[in-house]
Amino acid sequence: MLTRLSPYLVWLVLSLPALSMLSTLVGGDARAFHGLLHPTGEFSARFMIIGMMATPLMMLFRKARFPRWLLKQRRYLGVAAFGYAALHTYVYVVGAGSVAKIMGEVTRFDMWTGWLAFLIFIPLAATSMDYAVRKMGPAWKSLQRWTYAAAVLTLLHWASLHNWNGWVPAAVHFGPLAALSAYRLWYWYLRPRPAHVA
Repeated sequence: MLTRLSPYLVWLVLSLPALSMLSTLVGGDARAFHGLLHPTGEFSARFMIIGMMATPLMMLFRKARFPRWLLKQRRYLGVAAFGYAALHTYVYVVGAGSVAKIMGEVTRFDMWTGWLAFLIFIPLAATSMDYAVRKMGPAWKSLQRWTYAAAVLTLLHWASLHNWNGWVPAAVHFGPLAALSAYRLWYWYLRPRPAHVA
């Protein structure tokens, strides 16, 4: 049943957290607006993580339908992750209040890792449509591999917030992805293979 969900319904589900934030975004409550900084960043990371888990889950559960369905939704999840990252950046910039403050903070480890992750997200999201996949050919997959760099930077950004007090929630969120990625590396490069018989 899940595999037959309309793309429009998938987009509705991905948009639900943002829809719940709209009243805060337009309500004029400065404290509540600033309170969106962490949720927007967390949803961005969550959708990125779920999308990246699709391939190793499909390798691990070869006969299951859900990983295959998840793989087909991977680009939707990536665009949603970018959308929440853009909203996260917007909340931060408005909350900072001035370019001088933003520039004064940009050299901090927890800040430049976040900015760099967001900059990597931009071309990934901009080339997410079918036209870009056809036009770019093999180069599209090469570009999409930068998702791994964005994920590492996002993990470091999250973990290093508030003098590294963010490492526990970051580890909880990224732990399953790290485990599945380790399995994927083991499967392709380290697992015992049957000896070739001449």
